[in-house]
Amino acid sequence: MASGETLLIFGPLNNEPPAANYATFDTRNSHPTLDFDATTNESAVFSSVMPQHYAGTTGVTVYLHYAMSSAVADTVDWDVAFERIGDQQLDIDADSFAAVNSVDNTTVPDTAGLVDVVSVAFTNGADMDSVAVGELFRLKVTRDAASDDATGDAELLFVHLVES
Repeated sequence: MASGETLLIFGPLNNEPPAANYATFDTRNSHPTLDFDATTNESAVFSSVMPQHYAGTTGVTVYLHYAMSSAVADTVDWDVAFERIGDQQLDIDADSFAAVNSVDNTTVPDTAGLVDVVSVAFTNGADMDSVAVGELFRLKVTRDAASDDATGDAELLFVHLVES
């Protein structure tokens, strides 16, 4: 597979919310969104199998397509982490996400509802919890509200995984 090719796309309806502090489902002009609070770190979790066409040699870039419900100033921070489930790799009775990679201090669009796209890069191996071709994994997206200063909800529209 060539660098820059799409591996997976997740929308709000693909979310498997964690037990606590989860992003809430909403719509904006009939567009499904996941709303992430401005004062509490909230997460969304997406499960999939790493596609067979992933070369597995460089890594992936995760693109977050989001808008703000009301903020037109300040910054938003996002954290992303992988969890390898694989074949006899993880007891799913407990979470085991790798360390987060972040995109911080992103100035929000100056119009509420205007979609912005940010990227979070992961190198192959431990950075993405060693997820390999054909393996089941989860991806966790968290608004780091404790560190950002934009008011109102951040509305996630899509998560796009691309081979780096």
